[in-house]
Amino acid sequence: MLKGCFINNAWVETGEKLPVLSPWSGETVGEVFLAGEAEWEAAVAAAQTAAATFKAFSSLERKELLTKLAAGVKARQEELAQTIVAEGGKPLTYARGEMGRGVLTLNLAAEEAARIGGEVLPLDLTAPTRGRWGIIRRFPLGPVLGISPFNFPFNLVAHKVGPALAAGNPIIIKPSSATPLTALLLAEIYEQAGLTPGGLQVLPSPSRVAEKYVADDRLKALSFTGSAAVGWHLKSLAGRKKVVLELGGNAACIVDADADLERAAARIATGSFYHAGQVCIAIKRLLVHRDIYQPFREIFLKNVQEKILAGDPRLEEVVVGPCIDAGAAAKIRQSIEEALAAGARLATGGLGERNLMPPTVLENVTREMRVWREEVFGPVVVMASCENFAQALEMANDTAYGLQAGVFTKNLAHAWQAFETLEVGSVILNDSPAFRVDNMPYGGVKASGFGREGLRYAIEELTEMRLLALNASG
Repeated sequence: MLKGCFINNAWVETGEKLPVLSPWSGETVGEVFLAGEAEWEAAVAAAQTAAATFKAFSSLERKELLTKLAAGVKARQEELAQTIVAEGGKPLTYARGEMGRGVLTLNLAAEEAARIGGEVLPLDLTAPTRGRWGIIRRFPLGPVLGISPFNFPFNLVAHKVGPALAAGNPIIIKPSSATPLTALLLAEIYEQAGLTPGGLQVLPSPSRVAEKYVADDRLKALSFTGSAAVGWHLKSLAGRKKVVLELGGNAACIVDADADLERAAARIATGSFYHAGQVCIAIKRLLVHRDIYQPFREIFLKNVQEKILAGDPRLEEVVVGPCIDAGAAAKIRQSIEEALAAGARLATGGLGERNLMPPTVLENVTREMRVWREEVFGPVVVMASCENFAQALEMANDTAYGLQAGVFTKNLAHAWQAFETLEVGSVILNDSPAFRVDNMPYGGVKASGFGREGLRYAIEELTEMRLLALNASG
């Protein structure tokens, strides 16, 4: 598979190619042409032209565009899932799950395109303003730049494309260099559906080239999903444009003394290790009440060892596929080795081989260790006991990140205490923090970013409010 850059509904070849490698086999599964400054200039110019067209679209026209795009994706859902497996190493069951979510994301965007409302505000609050009313509407910002990561190469692109188009903004996607083929297939579907030129453009490119356009004032918003280090760096370059950052997580999950241990263990095992833990809301720190630590530990480790299979991502039963590349695997191994050298204990798992690492659980970890402080973007979980629920909350907050947290409890007071205390964007009750439905407001606090994705909420980020002050008395 050889794919060009998708610019203004045309496929553009350049002088530089990038091979796309399977994280599982190391084989080349495709090649893409990389965009340079000339291609970016053409894309930005096309986006500016498209912005005028999109701004004039009715709600119905924006809805119909997205409905057609969603239908085209649904017709090629299995092909897209297989592409995710090939280039991203995501296990097949989860790749199919991502594509199911991706179709939902685009359909939800189509529905939201017809629901972008406003507000009528009374302004007759003083005697001189009698007969005055305010009408508030949301207007599109203009061309958007979306930068997406490798771990959800379709759905996290859809979470940028869907809200942008629903709001009336054209969008340029810079996909991850590890997984560009999926985004280019979406562009192919856009083209084949005969949709508006310049509305969606996809430019695989080196980061150094894309960074220049993060700072370009012709692009009115940046929506970035990826690492905290890169995200905050890009924000510093973005100037006056709106910025939405969805960054790392280091998610905690609390198991209270009264929790259903069987259910908690099963959900936590999957929520920790699916897609090799390469998910920003995968569980990284597991905090268990001391009274049930040992029985929970036994059930949890049994689940991990018997049900969390690592291996070939093409097999439906596999949960843990390969890490995205050798560098990522080496970084994870280094974190484990450092922890073990400092006194941590290996409950299950290990260092694995090549890009494949087994699901790994560490105990006896101190809060000074890197595996506690930082997000280990791989199949590694730290398990610790807590004296009480208040301590569990304090430990969960002991991180620079704040994306989502999970709490297993039957105690309503504890559930409410967690909601009020945990410094995160979402508290997930009686499930893993890896839970997400695509209409949820989704985003974090602290180093995890700011702004929200999740269709309606992302549309708010990608529009600006404008007030018309009416004088009814003439």
